[in-house]
Amino acid sequence: MEHPDHPFSELFEQLGLASDPASIQRFIERHAPIPEAVALPDAPCWNEGQAEFLREAIAEDADWAEVVDHLNASLRKA
Repeated sequence: MEHPDHPFSELFEQLGLASDPASIQRFIERHAPIPEAVALPDAPCWNEGQAEFLREAIAEDADWAEVVDHLNASLRKA
């Protein structure tokens, strides 16, 4: 089964966040870096629904897994 390729902005839409490039950049700048010891869904910047979506995407290797990995990497950078 082929997984759709979701753009980074679409992940932000799915999370209920502003998805234009400037808003994405501001979000990352505001919340990075997330410490390595903290799982992405456990970061304090997410509400319960967002955290659950991220957990499911990671656990199920869902359509969103690749773009969630990109988000994880972006939020780990200093």
